[in-house]
Amino acid sequence: MDQPTTHPEVQKATSALWTLPTLEGLAVILYFGRDAFAGVVRYYASLTHLDPLWFVPDVFAFACIGAFTYRYAFKRANVLAILFLLYVLFALFLGYVFLGEVKGLASSIKMIAPAFVGFCFCGREFKDQKLLLRLIYFLFFASMLGILWSAHTRLPWVAFSYESFGATRTAARLWWTGGESRVSGFAADSTMAAYFVLITYVFTSIRKSVLWCLVWAGPAFYAIHLSTNKTAIGVLAIYLAALMFVRAFNERHRFSALRSITLWSFACILIPGALMLMFSGTNLASVAKGLYSLQDRINNSWQLPFVYMNDLMPLGYFTGCGLGCFNYPQQLFSNKVSYYVPVDNFYIGTYLMFGPVFVLFMIFVMLAVARTRDIYKLTVVFVMNFYTITVLGYGPASGLLVITMGFSEVFGAKLKSRPFSAESNAIGRQPLLRAASG
Repeated sequence: MDQPTTHPEVQKATSALWTLPTLEGLAVILYFGRDAFAGVVRYYASLTHLDPLWFVPDVFAFACIGAFTYRYAFKRANVLAILFLLYVLFALFLGYVFLGEVKGLASSIKMIAPAFVGFCFCGREFKDQKLLLRLIYFLFFASMLGILWSAHTRLPWVAFSYESFGATRTAARLWWTGGESRVSGFAADSTMAAYFVLITYVFTSIRKSVLWCLVWAGPAFYAIHLSTNKTAIGVLAIYLAALMFVRAFNERHRFSALRSITLWSFACILIPGALMLMFSGTNLASVAKGLYSLQDRINNSWQLPFVYMNDLMPLGYFTGCGLGCFNYPQQLFSNKVSYYVPVDNFYIGTYLMFGPVFVLFMIFVMLAVARTRDIYKLTVVFVMNFYTITVLGYGPASGLLVITMGFSEVFGAKLKSRPFSAESNAIGRQPLLRAASG
Protein backbone atom coordinates (compact mmCIF):
# COMPACT_ATOMS: atom_id res chain seq x y z
CA MET A 1 0.00 0.00 0.00
CA ASP A 2 1.45 3.40 -0.95
CA GLN A 3 1.94 6.00 1.73
CA PRO A 4 -0.38 9.07 1.57
CA THR A 5 1.12 11.92 -0.42
CA THR A 6 1.98 14.88 1.76
CA HIS A 7 1.41 18.50 0.72
CA PRO A 8 5.08 19.16 -0.20
CA GLU A 9 5.08 15.97 -2.26
CA VAL A 10 1.99 17.15 -4.15
CA GLN A 11 3.72 20.43 -4.97
CA LYS A 12 6.83 18.57 -6.08
CA ALA A 13 4.80 16.24 -8.29
CA THR A 14 2.88 19.14 -9.83
CA SER A 15 6.04 21.06 -10.64
CA ALA A 16 7.53 17.92 -12.18
CA LEU A 17 4.74 17.85 -14.75
CA TRP A 18 5.99 21.15 -16.13
CA THR A 19 9.72 20.50 -15.88
CA LEU A 20 11.37 21.47 -19.15
CA PRO A 21 12.43 18.40 -21.15
CA THR A 22 16.07 17.64 -21.78
CA LEU A 23 17.54 18.23 -25.25
CA GLU A 24 16.94 14.61 -26.27
CA GLY A 25 13.46 14.70 -24.75
CA LEU A 26 12.56 17.78 -26.76
CA ALA A 27 13.95 16.16 -29.91
CA VAL A 28 11.70 13.11 -29.37
CA ILE A 29 8.70 15.39 -28.79
CA LEU A 30 9.37 17.13 -32.10
CA TYR A 31 9.97 13.88 -34.03
CA PHE A 32 6.93 12.11 -32.56
CA GLY A 33 4.71 15.14 -33.15
CA ARG A 34 5.93 15.50 -36.72
CA ASP A 35 5.88 11.83 -37.76
CA ALA A 36 2.53 11.03 -36.12
CA PHE A 37 0.99 13.90 -38.11
CA ALA A 38 3.29 13.63 -41.14
CA GLY A 39 0.49 13.82 -43.66
CA VAL A 40 -1.04 16.88 -42.03
CA VAL A 41 2.31 18.65 -41.59
CA ARG A 42 3.50 17.95 -45.15
CA TYR A 43 0.21 18.98 -46.73
CA TYR A 44 -0.39 22.25 -44.90
CA ALA A 45 3.29 23.22 -44.81
CA SER A 46 3.33 22.90 -48.60
CA LEU A 47 0.15 24.94 -49.00
CA THR A 48 1.53 27.73 -46.81
CA HIS A 49 5.05 27.52 -48.31
CA LEU A 50 6.51 26.59 -44.91
CA ASP A 51 8.14 23.33 -46.03
CA PRO A 52 11.39 24.00 -44.08
CA LEU A 53 9.42 23.50 -40.84
CA TRP A 54 9.56 19.77 -41.61
CA PHE A 55 13.28 19.77 -40.82
CA VAL A 56 13.07 21.46 -37.39
CA PRO A 57 13.36 18.11 -35.52
CA ASP A 58 16.49 17.32 -37.56
CA VAL A 59 18.12 20.50 -36.23
CA PHE A 60 17.67 19.16 -32.70
CA ALA A 61 18.98 15.75 -33.82
CA PHE A 62 22.20 17.41 -35.00
CA ALA A 63 22.38 19.17 -31.63
CA CYS A 64 22.11 15.71 -30.02
CA ILE A 65 25.13 14.58 -32.07
CA GLY A 66 27.08 17.40 -30.44
CA ALA A 67 25.66 16.58 -27.00
CA PHE A 68 26.53 12.89 -27.42
CA THR A 69 30.07 13.73 -28.49
CA TYR A 70 30.58 16.06 -25.53
CA ARG A 71 28.92 13.89 -22.85
CA TYR A 72 30.29 10.47 -23.70
CA ALA A 73 33.35 10.92 -25.95
CA PHE A 74 34.94 13.97 -24.29
CA LYS A 75 33.55 14.36 -20.76
CA ARG A 76 33.35 10.66 -19.87
CA ALA A 77 36.00 9.52 -22.37
CA ASN A 78 33.94 6.40 -23.06
CA VAL A 79 36.06 4.24 -25.37
CA LEU A 80 33.06 2.65 -27.09
CA ALA A 81 31.50 6.08 -27.75
CA ILE A 82 34.76 7.34 -29.28
CA LEU A 83 35.12 4.25 -31.49
CA PHE A 84 31.46 4.47 -32.49
CA LEU A 85 31.84 8.09 -33.60
CA LEU A 86 34.97 7.28 -35.60
CA TYR A 87 33.31 4.34 -37.34
CA VAL A 88 30.24 6.42 -38.18
CA LEU A 89 32.56 8.91 -39.92
CA PHE A 90 34.24 6.02 -41.76
CA ALA A 91 30.82 4.62 -42.72
CA LEU A 92 29.79 8.04 -44.05
CA PHE A 93 32.88 8.06 -46.25
CA LEU A 94 32.15 4.54 -47.51
CA GLY A 95 28.55 5.52 -48.10
CA TYR A 96 29.61 8.50 -50.20
CA VAL A 97 31.87 6.24 -52.28
CA PHE A 98 29.05 3.71 -52.68
CA LEU A 99 26.25 6.20 -53.45
CA GLY A 100 28.39 8.43 -55.64
CA GLU A 101 26.44 11.64 -54.98
CA VAL A 102 26.75 14.50 -52.49
CA LYS A 103 22.97 14.50 -52.04
CA GLY A 104 23.24 10.87 -51.00
CA LEU A 105 25.84 11.78 -48.39
CA ALA A 106 23.63 14.58 -47.02
CA SER A 107 20.66 12.21 -46.89
CA SER A 108 22.76 9.59 -45.05
CA ILE A 109 23.80 12.14 -42.41
CA LYS A 110 20.15 13.12 -41.93
CA MET A 111 19.23 9.43 -41.75
CA ILE A 112 21.67 8.57 -38.93
CA ALA A 113 21.20 11.76 -36.85
CA PRO A 114 18.05 10.52 -35.00
CA ALA A 115 20.06 7.56 -33.69
CA PHE A 116 22.02 10.01 -31.51
CA VAL A 117 18.76 11.32 -30.05
CA GLY A 118 18.11 7.88 -28.61
CA PHE A 119 21.72 7.36 -27.53
CA CYS A 120 21.59 10.62 -25.55
CA PHE A 121 19.20 8.90 -23.12
CA CYS A 122 22.20 7.02 -21.72
CA GLY A 123 22.21 7.53 -17.95
CA ARG A 124 18.79 9.22 -18.06
CA GLU A 125 15.53 7.60 -17.02
CA PHE A 126 12.66 7.89 -19.45
CA LYS A 127 10.11 8.26 -16.67
CA ASP A 128 11.56 11.71 -15.90
CA GLN A 129 10.37 12.98 -19.30
CA LYS A 130 6.95 14.03 -18.01
CA LEU A 131 5.99 16.30 -20.91
CA LEU A 132 7.01 13.66 -23.44
CA LEU A 133 4.97 10.98 -21.67
CA ARG A 134 1.92 13.25 -21.72
CA LEU A 135 2.40 13.80 -25.47
CA ILE A 136 2.70 10.05 -26.03
CA TYR A 137 -0.57 9.53 -24.12
CA PHE A 138 -2.26 12.07 -26.40
CA LEU A 139 -0.74 10.54 -29.56
CA PHE A 140 -2.14 7.13 -28.64
CA PHE A 141 -5.71 8.35 -28.89
CA ALA A 142 -5.00 10.77 -31.76
CA SER A 143 -3.42 8.03 -33.88
CA MET A 144 -6.40 5.72 -33.41
CA LEU A 145 -8.80 8.56 -34.19
CA GLY A 146 -6.87 9.43 -37.35
CA ILE A 147 -7.05 5.85 -38.64
CA LEU A 148 -10.77 5.58 -37.87
CA TRP A 149 -11.41 8.92 -39.58
CA SER A 150 -9.40 8.11 -42.71
CA ALA A 151 -11.08 4.70 -42.98
CA HIS A 152 -14.37 6.48 -43.76
CA THR A 153 -13.15 9.72 -45.36
CA ARG A 154 -10.61 10.54 -48.04
CA LEU A 155 -8.32 12.97 -46.25
CA PRO A 156 -6.69 15.69 -48.39
CA TRP A 157 -3.11 14.59 -47.81
CA VAL A 158 -3.68 11.07 -49.19
CA ALA A 159 -2.02 10.78 -52.65
CA PHE A 160 -0.44 14.20 -52.09
CA SER A 161 3.02 14.48 -53.69
CA TYR A 162 5.84 16.52 -52.19
CA GLU A 163 9.54 17.07 -52.84
CA SER A 164 12.40 16.34 -50.45
CA PHE A 165 15.99 17.12 -51.50
CA GLY A 166 14.77 17.15 -55.11
CA ALA A 167 13.11 13.73 -54.89
CA THR A 168 9.34 13.38 -55.20
CA ARG A 169 7.39 11.28 -52.71
CA THR A 170 3.70 10.44 -52.53
CA ALA A 171 1.45 9.58 -49.62
CA ALA A 172 0.06 6.41 -51.19
CA ARG A 173 -3.11 4.53 -50.24
CA LEU A 174 -2.62 1.18 -52.03
CA TRP A 175 -0.43 -1.65 -50.80
CA TRP A 176 1.78 -3.25 -53.44
CA THR A 177 0.44 -6.76 -52.89
CA GLY A 178 -3.04 -7.16 -54.29
CA GLY A 179 -3.85 -3.44 -54.48
CA GLU A 180 -5.09 -3.61 -50.89
CA SER A 181 -6.29 -0.33 -49.41
CA ARG A 182 -4.15 0.79 -46.47
CA VAL A 183 -5.52 3.42 -44.10
CA SER A 184 -2.93 5.98 -43.09
CA GLY A 185 -4.63 8.33 -40.65
CA PHE A 186 -2.87 11.58 -39.87
CA ALA A 187 0.52 10.04 -40.70
CA ALA A 188 -0.24 9.61 -44.41
CA ASP A 189 1.66 6.31 -44.25
CA SER A 190 -0.14 3.23 -43.01
CA THR A 191 3.02 1.69 -41.56
CA MET A 192 3.72 4.79 -39.48
CA ALA A 193 0.07 5.14 -38.46
CA ALA A 194 0.07 1.56 -37.14
CA TYR A 195 3.51 2.05 -35.58
CA PHE A 196 2.32 5.01 -33.53
CA VAL A 197 -0.70 3.13 -32.25
CA LEU A 198 1.63 0.29 -31.24
CA ILE A 199 4.48 2.27 -29.69
CA THR A 200 2.30 4.80 -27.85
CA TYR A 201 0.25 1.95 -26.40
CA VAL A 202 3.48 0.29 -25.26
CA PHE A 203 4.87 3.43 -23.60
CA THR A 204 1.55 4.26 -21.93
CA SER A 205 0.70 0.76 -20.71
CA ILE A 206 3.92 0.42 -18.70
CA ARG A 207 2.54 2.40 -15.75
CA LYS A 208 -1.13 1.49 -16.23
CA SER A 209 -3.24 -1.17 -14.55
CA VAL A 210 -4.03 -4.51 -16.16
CA LEU A 211 -7.64 -3.38 -16.58
CA TRP A 212 -6.57 -0.28 -18.55
CA CYS A 213 -4.24 -2.37 -20.72
CA LEU A 214 -6.96 -4.88 -21.58
CA VAL A 215 -9.68 -2.29 -22.19
CA TRP A 216 -7.59 -0.15 -24.56
CA ALA A 217 -5.95 -3.10 -26.30
CA GLY A 218 -9.23 -3.67 -28.14
CA PRO A 219 -9.40 -0.25 -29.86
CA ALA A 220 -5.64 -0.44 -30.56
CA PHE A 221 -6.04 -3.83 -32.29
CA TYR A 222 -8.98 -2.54 -34.30
CA ALA A 223 -7.17 0.61 -35.43
CA ILE A 224 -4.10 -1.38 -36.53
CA HIS A 225 -6.39 -3.89 -38.28
CA LEU A 226 -7.87 -1.02 -40.31
CA SER A 227 -4.35 0.02 -41.33
CA THR A 228 -3.82 -3.60 -42.53
CA ASN A 229 -0.34 -3.66 -40.98
CA LYS A 230 0.24 -7.30 -40.11
CA THR A 231 3.59 -6.69 -38.41
CA ALA A 232 2.20 -4.14 -35.93
CA ILE A 233 -0.85 -6.21 -35.07
CA GLY A 234 1.30 -9.32 -34.49
CA VAL A 235 3.78 -7.43 -32.31
CA LEU A 236 0.95 -5.88 -30.28
CA ALA A 237 -0.42 -9.38 -29.62
CA ILE A 238 3.03 -10.60 -28.53
CA TYR A 239 3.52 -7.55 -26.31
CA LEU A 240 0.12 -7.95 -24.65
CA ALA A 241 0.87 -11.61 -23.91
CA ALA A 242 4.29 -10.66 -22.49
CA LEU A 243 2.74 -7.89 -20.40
CA MET A 244 0.23 -10.32 -18.87
CA PHE A 245 3.07 -12.77 -18.23
CA VAL A 246 5.14 -10.15 -16.38
CA ARG A 247 2.15 -8.86 -14.39
CA ALA A 248 1.40 -12.42 -13.26
CA PHE A 249 4.49 -12.24 -11.01
CA ASN A 250 4.39 -10.47 -7.68
CA GLU A 251 5.74 -6.95 -7.77
CA ARG A 252 9.18 -7.85 -6.46
CA HIS A 253 9.89 -10.26 -9.32
CA ARG A 254 8.31 -8.38 -12.24
CA PHE A 255 11.44 -6.45 -13.10
CA SER A 256 13.57 -9.60 -13.30
CA ALA A 257 10.93 -11.23 -15.51
CA LEU A 258 10.89 -8.21 -17.82
CA ARG A 259 14.65 -8.14 -18.16
CA SER A 260 14.77 -11.88 -18.84
CA ILE A 261 12.24 -11.83 -21.67
CA THR A 262 13.94 -8.73 -23.11
CA LEU A 263 17.27 -10.53 -23.29
CA TRP A 264 15.60 -13.56 -24.88
CA SER A 265 13.98 -11.28 -27.48
CA PHE A 266 17.39 -10.82 -29.12
CA ALA A 267 16.85 -14.31 -30.52
CA CYS A 268 14.63 -12.52 -33.08
CA ILE A 269 17.87 -11.53 -34.83
CA LEU A 270 18.20 -15.15 -35.96
CA ILE A 271 14.68 -15.47 -37.39
CA PRO A 272 15.40 -14.12 -40.93
CA GLY A 273 18.35 -16.50 -41.28
CA ALA A 274 16.26 -19.44 -40.11
CA LEU A 275 13.45 -18.55 -42.50
CA MET A 276 15.87 -18.25 -45.42
CA LEU A 277 17.35 -21.66 -44.62
CA MET A 278 13.93 -23.30 -44.42
CA PHE A 279 11.93 -21.54 -47.13
CA SER A 280 14.34 -19.97 -49.63
CA GLY A 281 12.98 -20.62 -53.12
CA THR A 282 9.64 -21.85 -51.76
CA ASN A 283 6.42 -20.41 -53.18
CA LEU A 284 4.74 -19.51 -49.91
CA ALA A 285 2.03 -17.57 -51.74
CA SER A 286 0.67 -20.88 -53.02
CA VAL A 287 0.04 -21.87 -49.40
CA ALA A 288 -1.64 -18.58 -48.48
CA LYS A 289 -1.89 -15.32 -50.39
CA GLY A 290 -1.06 -13.36 -47.24
CA LEU A 291 2.41 -14.97 -47.16
CA TYR A 292 3.50 -13.32 -50.41
CA SER A 293 5.19 -10.39 -48.65
CA LEU A 294 7.08 -12.83 -46.40
CA GLN A 295 8.09 -14.83 -49.47
CA ASP A 296 9.42 -11.65 -51.09
CA ARG A 297 11.48 -10.83 -48.01
CA ILE A 298 12.96 -14.34 -47.85
CA ASN A 299 13.85 -14.57 -51.53
CA ASN A 300 14.68 -10.93 -52.29
CA SER A 301 14.75 -8.38 -49.50
CA TRP A 302 17.05 -10.28 -47.12
CA GLN A 303 19.29 -11.99 -49.72
CA LEU A 304 19.77 -9.84 -52.83
CA PRO A 305 21.76 -7.02 -51.12
CA PHE A 306 24.52 -9.51 -50.28
CA VAL A 307 24.49 -10.74 -53.90
CA TYR A 308 24.70 -7.19 -55.25
CA MET A 309 27.47 -6.35 -52.80
CA ASN A 310 29.81 -8.60 -54.76
CA ASP A 311 29.28 -6.48 -57.89
CA LEU A 312 29.15 -3.05 -56.26
CA MET A 313 31.65 -3.14 -53.37
CA PRO A 314 33.23 -6.51 -52.44
CA LEU A 315 35.14 -4.76 -49.66
CA GLY A 316 31.73 -4.18 -48.05
CA TYR A 317 31.67 -7.78 -46.85
CA PHE A 318 34.37 -6.75 -44.35
CA THR A 319 33.72 -3.03 -43.76
CA GLY A 320 30.06 -2.60 -44.67
CA CYS A 321 28.99 -0.64 -47.74
CA GLY A 322 28.56 2.58 -45.77
CA LEU A 323 25.70 4.67 -44.46
CA GLY A 324 22.82 4.91 -46.89
CA CYS A 325 23.50 1.77 -48.90
CA PHE A 326 20.39 -0.38 -49.44
CA ASN A 327 18.44 2.29 -47.58
CA TYR A 328 16.39 5.25 -48.71
CA PRO A 329 19.45 7.43 -49.60
CA GLN A 330 20.33 4.85 -52.27
CA GLN A 331 16.75 4.75 -53.50
CA LEU A 332 16.51 8.54 -53.82
CA PHE A 333 20.03 9.89 -54.38
CA SER A 334 22.36 7.39 -55.99
CA ASN A 335 23.68 6.31 -59.37
CA LYS A 336 23.14 2.72 -58.17
CA VAL A 337 19.38 3.01 -57.76
CA SER A 338 18.87 0.04 -60.14
CA TYR A 339 20.48 -2.16 -57.47
CA TYR A 340 18.27 -0.84 -54.68
CA VAL A 341 16.44 -3.48 -52.66
CA PRO A 342 14.24 -2.57 -49.66
CA VAL A 343 15.87 -4.41 -46.76
CA ASP A 344 12.95 -5.10 -44.43
CA ASN A 345 14.93 -5.92 -41.30
CA PHE A 346 16.75 -3.52 -38.97
CA TYR A 347 19.63 -5.82 -38.09
CA ILE A 348 20.31 -6.95 -41.67
CA GLY A 349 20.07 -3.39 -42.96
CA THR A 350 22.43 -2.07 -40.28
CA TYR A 351 24.87 -4.95 -40.80
CA LEU A 352 25.02 -4.12 -44.52
CA MET A 353 25.97 -0.52 -43.73
CA PHE A 354 28.46 -1.17 -40.90
CA GLY A 355 29.75 -4.65 -41.61
CA PRO A 356 30.91 -7.31 -39.09
CA VAL A 357 31.83 -4.64 -36.51
CA PHE A 358 28.07 -4.27 -35.93
CA VAL A 359 28.03 -7.81 -34.50
CA LEU A 360 30.61 -6.76 -31.92
CA PHE A 361 28.59 -3.63 -31.11
CA MET A 362 25.47 -5.74 -30.54
CA ILE A 363 27.35 -7.94 -28.07
CA PHE A 364 28.06 -4.81 -26.04
CA VAL A 365 24.40 -3.79 -26.40
CA MET A 366 23.20 -7.12 -25.00
CA LEU A 367 25.58 -6.83 -22.06
CA ALA A 368 24.27 -3.30 -21.44
CA VAL A 369 20.64 -4.43 -21.60
CA ALA A 370 21.47 -7.09 -19.00
CA ARG A 371 22.33 -4.29 -16.54
CA THR A 372 19.69 -1.75 -17.62
CA ARG A 373 17.27 -0.78 -14.85
CA ASP A 374 14.93 1.49 -16.82
CA ILE A 375 11.71 -0.42 -17.50
CA TYR A 376 10.85 1.83 -20.46
CA LYS A 377 14.14 1.00 -22.18
CA LEU A 378 13.80 -2.71 -21.51
CA THR A 379 10.23 -2.74 -22.79
CA VAL A 380 10.98 -0.96 -26.07
CA VAL A 381 13.96 -3.24 -26.73
CA PHE A 382 11.62 -6.23 -26.37
CA VAL A 383 8.98 -4.71 -28.63
CA MET A 384 11.35 -3.38 -31.30
CA ASN A 385 13.24 -6.67 -31.55
CA PHE A 386 10.01 -8.28 -32.74
CA TYR A 387 8.85 -5.30 -34.78
CA THR A 388 12.07 -4.98 -36.77
CA ILE A 389 12.00 -8.60 -37.98
CA THR A 390 10.16 -7.28 -41.05
CA VAL A 391 10.81 -3.52 -40.75
CA LEU A 392 14.04 -1.63 -41.51
CA GLY A 393 13.25 1.14 -39.03
CA TYR A 394 15.35 3.99 -40.47
CA GLY A 395 12.58 6.10 -41.90
CA PRO A 396 10.70 7.90 -40.55
CA ALA A 397 13.07 8.77 -37.74
CA SER A 398 10.73 7.93 -34.86
CA GLY A 399 11.43 4.23 -35.29
CA LEU A 400 15.21 4.54 -35.21
CA LEU A 401 15.39 6.82 -32.17
CA VAL A 402 13.20 4.44 -30.15
CA ILE A 403 15.54 1.56 -31.01
CA THR A 404 18.67 3.47 -30.00
CA MET A 405 17.00 4.78 -26.86
CA GLY A 406 16.60 1.17 -25.78
CA PHE A 407 20.27 0.50 -26.61
CA SER A 408 21.55 3.72 -25.00
CA GLU A 409 23.04 2.23 -21.82
CA VAL A 410 25.73 0.62 -23.98
CA PHE A 411 27.64 3.91 -23.55
CA GLY A 412 27.15 4.05 -19.79
CA ALA A 413 29.54 3.09 -17.03
CA LYS A 414 29.07 -0.36 -15.60
CA LEU A 415 26.75 -0.09 -12.63
CA LYS A 416 27.79 -1.30 -9.22
CA SER A 417 25.51 -3.89 -7.67
CA ARG A 418 22.95 -2.38 -5.35
CA PRO A 419 19.92 -3.62 -3.42
CA PHE A 420 16.87 -4.13 -5.58
CA SER A 421 14.10 -1.62 -4.99
CA ALA A 422 10.62 -2.81 -5.86
CA GLU A 423 9.33 0.74 -5.41
CA SER A 424 11.63 2.37 -7.96
CA ASN A 425 11.01 -0.39 -10.53
CA ALA A 426 7.31 -0.88 -9.92
CA ILE A 427 5.61 -2.06 -13.09
CA GLY A 428 1.93 -1.45 -13.50
CA ARG A 429 1.39 1.40 -11.07
CA GLN A 430 2.27 5.07 -11.14
CA PRO A 431 5.08 5.94 -8.68
CA LEU A 432 5.40 9.29 -6.98
CA LEU A 433 6.33 11.84 -9.62
CA ARG A 434 9.79 13.30 -9.27
CA ALA A 435 11.50 16.16 -11.04
CA ALA A 436 14.03 15.21 -13.69
CA SER A 437 17.49 14.95 -12.22
CA GLY A 438 19.43 16.17 -15.22
